[in-house]
Amino acid sequence: MNITIIGSGYVGLVTGVCLSSIGHHVICVDNNPDKVKKLKAGKAPIYEPGLDALMRECVKKKRLSFSGSIKEAVHQSLVIFLAVPTPPKANGDADLTYIENVAREIAKSMDSYKLIVEKSTVPAETGNKIQRTIQLNLPRKFKKGHKVLLEFDVASNPEFLKEGSAVHDFMNPDRVVFGVESKKAEKLLREIYRPLKTKVLVTNTASAEMIKHASNSFLAAKISFINAVAQMCDRVGADVLNVAEGMGLDKR
Repeated sequence: MNITIIGSGYVGLVTGVCLSSIGHHVICVDNNPDKVKKLKAGKAPIYEPGLDALMRECVKKKRLSFSGSIKEAVHQSLVIFLAVPTPPKANGDADLTYIENVAREIAKSMDSYKLIVEKSTVPAETGNKIQRTIQLNLPRKFKKGHKVLLEFDVASNPEFLKEGSAVHDFMNPDRVVFGVESKKAEKLLREIYRPLKTKVLVTNTASAEMIKHASNSFLAAKISFINAVAQMCDRVGADVLNVAEGMGLDKR
C-alpha cells in the first residue's frame, strides 16, 4: 500500500521505516529541509536500536523515500499518517497548530479518497476537528453548498512505543488500536497491519484517542504507586521486587 507519514520525528520515522519493512511503500515528509537532506543521505536524526540499518535496507529496496512536499506525497498515497508535534501550551493544553496546518495542506492537495490517520498524541475529539478542517479547505470543485463531494475518512491509531525499543515494540506490539468511523477505514488499517499478526482493538475515533491518554495516565499512576510501595518496603525491610511480583500474580 502507498502510505505517507507527515512528520519524521521519533514516532513518524519509526512508524514509516517499520511500515516500509513489512512491505508498504512509504514517503516520510518533514518541513525541515536539513532533516530531509540527512534522511536522504541515510542518517536518522534519532537513535533507536536497529533503526538505521532497517531504514537503509528499505531505501535500497525502493520502498522508503523522503520528501519536503506534502502535496506530492498526498497525491501518491492512499493513507496519510499524522505524526507531527503537539507540544503543550502555557496552560497545559495540547497545541494543535501543526495538526491543523497539515490538515489544511492535505485538504488542498486531495483529488481522490484518502484515509487520514492520527498517530500523534492528541486530545479527544481532535479527529472531528481534523474532519471539519479538511471539509472547509477542500478545493471548490469538491463542494456543493454545504455538501462535500469528495469521500475521505479520519481515523486514530495511537502509538505505544518505548524509547530504546521502539522498532521492536512496533514489530511486536501487545495490541494495535484502530479508532474508525467507517468499515472502509477499518479494512485499510487491517490491511496495513496484517503482516504483524497481532491483537487488534477496533473502536471509534474518540475512544482510541482516550485509550492513549488513559494508558499514559495509568502507567504514570503505576510508577507513582510502586515508588510509594518501595518507600514502605525500605522502612520495614521488605523486598519491593518480591512485593511487585506477588501483586502481579493477582488475576482479579
